[in-house]
Amino acid sequence: MSKTAGARRDTLSAMALLLILLGGQAMASMAGEILVIAAPSLRADLHVSDAQLQLIVAMYTLAFGALVVTGARLGDVLGHRRAFLLGLTAFTLASLAGGLAPTPSVLLAAVALQGAAAALMTPQVLSIIQLQFTGERRARAIGAYSMVLAAGVAAAMVLGGLLVTAHLLAGAWRPALLVNAPVGAVVLLGALRHLPPAARRERVRLDPAGAATLSAELLALVVPLTFGRDAGWPIWVWPCLAGCALALTAFVRLERRIAARGDDPLFDLDVLRLPGVMAGVGAVTLVMACYTGFLVSLTLHLQGSLGLSALQAGLIFTAYASGFATASLTWTRASATVRDRLAVAGPLVMAAALLAVGLIGRGGGWPMALMTPLLLSGGAAHALAFSPLAARLTAVVRAEQAADLSGLVLTASLVGQVVGVAAFAGVYLGAAPQGSGHAFALTTIALAAALVGVAGCACLARRGSHSLRQRLAGADREVAARGAHDAQTPQLLRLRSRCGGACTGDA
Repeated sequence: MSKTAGARRDTLSAMALLLILLGGQAMASMAGEILVIAAPSLRADLHVSDAQLQLIVAMYTLAFGALVVTGARLGDVLGHRRAFLLGLTAFTLASLAGGLAPTPSVLLAAVALQGAAAALMTPQVLSIIQLQFTGERRARAIGAYSMVLAAGVAAAMVLGGLLVTAHLLAGAWRPALLVNAPVGAVVLLGALRHLPPAARRERVRLDPAGAATLSAELLALVVPLTFGRDAGWPIWVWPCLAGCALALTAFVRLERRIAARGDDPLFDLDVLRLPGVMAGVGAVTLVMACYTGFLVSLTLHLQGSLGLSALQAGLIFTAYASGFATASLTWTRASATVRDRLAVAGPLVMAAALLAVGLIGRGGGWPMALMTPLLLSGGAAHALAFSPLAARLTAVVRAEQAADLSGLVLTASLVGQVVGVAAFAGVYLGAAPQGSGHAFALTTIALAAALVGVAGCACLARRGSHSLRQRLAGADREVAARGAHDAQTPQLLRLRSRCGGACTGDA
């Protein structure tokens, strides 16, 4: 076989692998929003109470949030291929069970299983990308991954709205939940063929105490932020948040003890000490909070003040999603100098675009000729804020820390989404009595201020990765000066072990 034919086959194989991974991620990204779109039809068909409906809609996020870090570690325990296949199979079956559920209790159980399955499946996506792709291929794969992770919400609004309004079955909500069953079956067949076998490595054991502690900590954060706003922030919210802080402290101490005795912790805390990682994770959390906050406030404004349907609001938001998708898939074509600055410039452009949308919308109308290019620009800037940052994070961790980074990025994204809804929807609803246009404009002002903070975090992450490169270059010069034998000194070995993916040139 010629080199050209072999390279072409490798490229096609890599594309097939990426499509399979992104197919699984897309289903998981859309599942929670589809439940929201289907909620009114679900309430009428199954005769659920308000409390039951709220729990059903929130259960996917609760199960996912509580188990995603554990799911990431199970990728190391079971192997990323096996964990992805198990999660995808369970997710597909849970989607089928949810769409056919005869009672609210069965639906609740199916949604809980679906969230748990997504927590097992989705961390493997970023882990496999990090392990199977390098250099420019990895950057492009991260761009496509980022697109699916963020744009899945907008896609769910359109797809869910179409399926619910089509009334394909007696229960209009059922096709919206059932759609993942045939899609999941197709993705599963592709995964069985194209997912690479797991590389052999030392046996990793699950840390059950750490898993239980972290799950309790995440639930103590997500539950009050999910239910607190609608309940008027009752008194039980604050003990939950205090318990979250206590559980986090206990988790850190527990993981340090486990690592000190040579066992396998649930999460490698050394990842957080790598230069730029903490700032990068902070930027991911904030930008996802701003994205979700803008989506919720825009939806409330369009469906409330302007009287549009969920489907119409979703179609308007496709301009934002289109901008995000385009920039996610093309940012790697920029020069190295430009790419290095995108994560800082992106949030600032996004802030300007969202602020302009809010100020124009303050008048109560929606001039499409002005709003569409602004939404397109905002989505593109969002991608430029997220995709290069995610690629930078994957480049500074070692291969054995892939699962830790996957769980960290997904947890940061989830926490950002929950915080974004609680904070920015709170700004909108608090100002809504003075008019929806005023409330929407005020929310975009708050979003713009938060996005300036995202740019600051991204700048710190950029400096951290640059510092890492400089230290690595200094270590390489010292290796050359000392010779091969002296290059094995403990100081140099420790530096190289902390350089992670940067040692391969991916940073």
